[in-house]
Amino acid sequence: MGLGYDVVDVAALDEQLAEPGTRMRNLFSAREMHQALRIASVKGDGATVHLAAKWAGKEAVLKAWEEALGERPSPYTLDDFPWKSIEILDDQRGRPRVVLSEDVEETLRASLAWSDGEPGWLISLSHDGLIAGAVVMLVRRDPNDKHSTDESPLERMVS
Repeated sequence: MGLGYDVVDVAALDEQLAEPGTRMRNLFSAREMHQALRIASVKGDGATVHLAAKWAGKEAVLKAWEEALGERPSPYTLDDFPWKSIEILDDQRGRPRVVLSEDVEETLRASLAWSDGEPGWLISLSHDGLIAGAVVMLVRRDPNDKHSTDESPLERMVS
């Protein structure tokens, strides 16, 4: 349905996060902040690189959603986009996932006029040095497909 891609300059994000009175930290959920800090402590690097990958993921979600809308009007502007309600979280195996709040999920469905099928997200995050990036695909999952909610397409190919 839609494809999004974004890259983030880690040093620039670090500067934004360090600015007094910055709103940038408020664009991440408590769960995202906690995960970034935990991963950084395990890997021995800074939390900013992990937040940068999450931020690239959020931006890529917006781009995939906008592409899927086609000519339909966007439900949000850049000023009121619910950044904190679109979380990029790792699952128990460390794989990134897009997690939408219930109200954002409802807005997604309404904006795309979906009456059947489940919206699903495929996401890949990466970082190397001072660059973090993300690729996101918005897909329509068949509710009758038993694999559509518990395995990624790659996992199905290798199982």
